[in-house]
Amino acid sequence: MTAGLRLAHTADLDPCELLAARALLDAAFDGGFSEEDWDHGLGGLHVLVHDGTGLAAHGAVVMRRIRHRGRWLRAGYVEAVAVRPDVRRKGIGGRVLGELERVIGRAYDLGALSASPEGALLYTARGWRQWGGQVHGLSPDGIVRLPEEEAGMYVWPALAGALDPAEEFVLDWRDGDVA
Repeated sequence: MTAGLRLAHTADLDPCELLAARALLDAAFDGGFSEEDWDHGLGGLHVLVHDGTGLAAHGAVVMRRIRHRGRWLRAGYVEAVAVRPDVRRKGIGGRVLGELERVIGRAYDLGALSASPEGALLYTARGWRQWGGQVHGLSPDGIVRLPEEEAGMYVWPALAGALDPAEEFVLDWRDGDVA
């Protein structure tokens, strides 16, 4: 089986492709992928992998602003990564991440993502590093600490050397989960 990989901006995906990606994410997250989660993955670049059965995997990278050491960085933030259950553990998730990492490395100051303990296995196997510092959000009411997000925050290693975990991350605000 040869799976075809496609990189496309949200604007270049037709409605059927968006519906297929949303359905894949709903199935992968057992219905726990909210409208806000879906919205977080839109407006950037999507990696779609198709096989003979249809959409096998999806991932997206969107731009976010993260303040670190007094500077607002352009972060390539990984969102909406899922692999169809029947093709998991076959390297397809790695193909999706490889393309997302390529984009991050060429277009952003920093790569970041938030992962569950189960999902983190895919990222750490590829060298993503758990962020060791505090995480804050720039809320409508000012900067607020987000301690519940700290254990799940990861950074892309190619760009992580200039980061100092003694200094916080301040994420731009968004509806739903901030990280």
